[in-house]
Amino acid sequence: MKKITSWDEFKSIDTSKPFYFLKNSTTCPISGSAYEEVEKFAKDHQDISVYYLNVQESRPLSNQIAEEYGVKHESPQLFLFNGDQVVFHDSHWNITYDKLDQLTKQHI
Repeated sequence: MKKITSWDEFKSIDTSKPFYFLKNSTTCPISGSAYEEVEKFAKDHQDISVYYLNVQESRPLSNQIAEEYGVKHESPQLFLFNGDQVVFHDSHWNITYDKLDQLTKQHI
């Protein structure tokens, strides 16, 4: 998992392959659980790019992603990007290892 902190970093992500992006809160227990699920998935699937931001540290980036892709901000929030398109997003307790595994089989 690679931490992204700015719009420039976000726009430099290689979009030639699908990737996951997690908006994470460092103070929310639900976010902590989601982060652990995504982190475990990333370790088991090192061929798939996974990025994240901490909302408290990168609120402008979080807001810009919400605005740019027309997806209301939530935290935690998981996106699956394919090219420059969001093909899936979900939040809170729906961010699980099994959900990422299922999405990967469907989209990657």
